[in-house]
Amino acid sequence: MAAKPIILVDLNVILDVVQHRQPFYEESARVLDAVVRGEAVGWVAAHSITTLFYVINRVRNRETAVATLTSLLDIFIIAPVDDAIIRKALAWGWADFEDAVQMAAAVHIGANYLVTRNPRDFQTGIIPVIQPAAFLTLLQ
Repeated sequence: MAAKPIILVDLNVILDVVQHRQPFYEESARVLDAVVRGEAVGWVAAHSITTLFYVINRVRNRETAVATLTSLLDIFIIAPVDDAIIRKALAWGWADFEDAVQMAAAVHIGANYLVTRNPRDFQTGIIPVIQPAAFLTLLQ
């Protein structure tokens, strides 16, 4: 792969790392590490950030949530979720609106891939949707 791939990382991949969810932790952590190492340009949808803060604050505390998000912001670019993104996602009429918003954000930033553990939840044919292991294979 000549140019660095642009990826939008779904919240479930980030939560795998933050919550050390097994058996998903290792591959999800390697995706984040690929962004840290500059092997890919990593994006996270804005609405994922608010959800992530909520989850960490509930399970741990505010300080941990702030520290985690600050670290994440040092690594990833935030993909906007604005009026246009929401309208596009609504127009698609997907059963899972949140997944449609993730995809609309990925389209907006020109992502090459949307990396998620749940590819079957996404409609096909817009941007390739792949699991962490498949993305890591592409990087090799």
